[in-house]
Amino acid sequence: MQFIEVNDKGTVSEFLRLPLKIYKNEPNWIRPLDQDIESVFDKKKNKFFRHGQCVRWILQDNGQTVGRIGAFFSKKTMNKGNDQPTGGVGFFECLDNQEYANALFDKAKAWLEDKGLEAMDGPINFGDRDRFWGLLVDGFDIPPNYMCNYNPTYYQALFENYGFQTYFGQLTFGRKTIEPVSEKLHAKAERVHRDPKYHFEHVKMKNLEKYTEDFLEVYNQAWGGHKGVAKLNIAQARSIMKSMKPIMDERIVWFGYYGKQPIAFFIMLPEVNQIFRHVGGKLDIIGKLKFVYHKWRKTCTKMVGMAFGIIPAHQGKGVEGALVNAAGNLVQKEGFQYEDFEMNWIGDFNPKMIHVCEQVGGSVVKTHRTYRKLFDESKPFKRHPIINGGKEESDDNKEEEK
Repeated sequence: MQFIEVNDKGTVSEFLRLPLKIYKNEPNWIRPLDQDIESVFDKKKNKFFRHGQCVRWILQDNGQTVGRIGAFFSKKTMNKGNDQPTGGVGFFECLDNQEYANALFDKAKAWLEDKGLEAMDGPINFGDRDRFWGLLVDGFDIPPNYMCNYNPTYYQALFENYGFQTYFGQLTFGRKTIEPVSEKLHAKAERVHRDPKYHFEHVKMKNLEKYTEDFLEVYNQAWGGHKGVAKLNIAQARSIMKSMKPIMDERIVWFGYYGKQPIAFFIMLPEVNQIFRHVGGKLDIIGKLKFVYHKWRKTCTKMVGMAFGIIPAHQGKGVEGALVNAAGNLVQKEGFQYEDFEMNWIGDFNPKMIHVCEQVGGSVVKTHRTYRKLFDESKPFKRHPIINGGKEESDDNKEEEK
C-alpha cells in the first residue's frame, strides 16, 4: 500500500473519481459538485485556512486507488468546548476493507498528533457544520440533499471497528408538505395572531437588501450567543444571501415582525441536488445549461429548511407556530411545486429544536453521526453536552399547558 498526498491535477482527479467506483451500483447516490469539494481545499476560498491547516491523501494498493481521506484542524475550534485539542477527518471514501480504512485513519491520526491534537472527529468538514458533516447510518433509501454526506452502509463498521464513538447524532426530519401540522402548533399561531402587532411575510426579491439586514438582526440575537456560533456582520450576511439568491424561491423564505422590528425567520430552499443529479459533478457550461433547464422544468419537488430563528424576547410565545402556519397557508395549496419537506439536520443535543420539528409534523427520515476518536483511550469519553442541560423546553411547555 502507498499513500500519495493530493497536490496536483492528477492526484486531485484520482481523489474526485474514486467515489465513481464505490457508488457505481448505488441509485440514490448523487455525485457532489467537484467545485464544492475543491473549494474546501482551496486556500483562496476557504476561510478556515486563516487559522488552520489541512492535508489530504489517496491510498493505493498495487497501483489502484482504494481509499482517500482528509485531515485538518482549526486553532479557533480545536479547544472550544473540548476536553482536549480536537481535529477532524473528512471526505473519507474506501473500499469495503478494514485494513484500508485503518491505514487511512492511522495516517490522519499521525498527522494530527504531530500537530499537537489529541482527538479527531469525523467524518466532518474543514469548514461549517452545514456542509459535508456526519456519517449516514439510517435513511439510505433517500437521496442526499445538497452538500450532505451519503455513504455505503459498511462505513459505519469501518469507523466503529477503528474505535470511533458517537459524539452526537444528527437528525433530519421530513414530511409531506400537504400533511397538516399539529393542533398545538395551530393553537400557538392563534394565540400570536390575537396580537395585531405580529406580522408575517415571505420575501420579495426586489427588497433583498432589507431582508438581509433583518436576517442579520434576528440571527445575532437568536443564535449569535450559542456555543460555537459566532455573530455575523453585514458583509457576512450579504454573502449568505448572495449565495442563496440563484436558487431562492421567494415564496418559501419567511420573516416575522413585531411592529417594525424583525423577530423571526424561516428560510427554506429548493433541494437543488434533484437538479445536480443530472450534471455529473460538473458545473461547466453544459452543466449550467442543464441546471437552467431543470430549474425551468421545476424538477425540484422538495424544499429544505435551512435556518430557523426567533429572538429571545419572543421565544416561548408561539411565534414558531405562527411563522410555520403562515408559510403553510401558501405551500400547502393544492398543486404547489414542493411535495416534500425536510429540515436541515438537528443535533440530538438540541431538544428544543427537536420539539419544534415534531410539532411541525415531521419524523426522523435520516440519521447521521459525528464520531470522535480519542488518541489516549484511557481518558473518559464524553458525548456532546445537551444544550442548557435539557432545560430549554421550560418556557415553551409552560405556554402549552396554559
